[in-house]
Amino acid sequence: MTAVPGRFVLHDQHPRPAYEDSTMHIQFANDSPVYDGDDFALHFTALVDSDPVVCSISAEALEDHFGAASAREEDLMNAYEQGRARIRSVCAEALDRNGGDSVVLRSGLFRVAGMEPE
Repeated sequence: MTAVPGRFVLHDQHPRPAYEDSTMHIQFANDSPVYDGDDFALHFTALVDSDPVVCSISAEALEDHFGAASAREEDLMNAYEQGRARIRSVCAEALDRNGGDSVVLRSGLFRVAGMEPE
């Protein structure tokens, strides 16, 4: 997919295994996540059947599973970049399970059966 002003730029990579059994077409925008200092989270956009859905990952999840040193924006962004593939994989599974509604990825979700890394 090509970039169009005001539109999403999408990964052209093939879906990871977590997406294969999905009942929906799930992609992720290439945009950087947005830091939310009030909720100590990062927000990012998924496209579910071409509709944008804002999803989030908590600072706690980024600290517990992706090595963020603190809840500071820089630390969370670095951890997100390091764990991007797994974060998106778990997010796709969660989106598929909840029918495509917005999700907040919390630390415990990364320990749920079927969500662990391969």
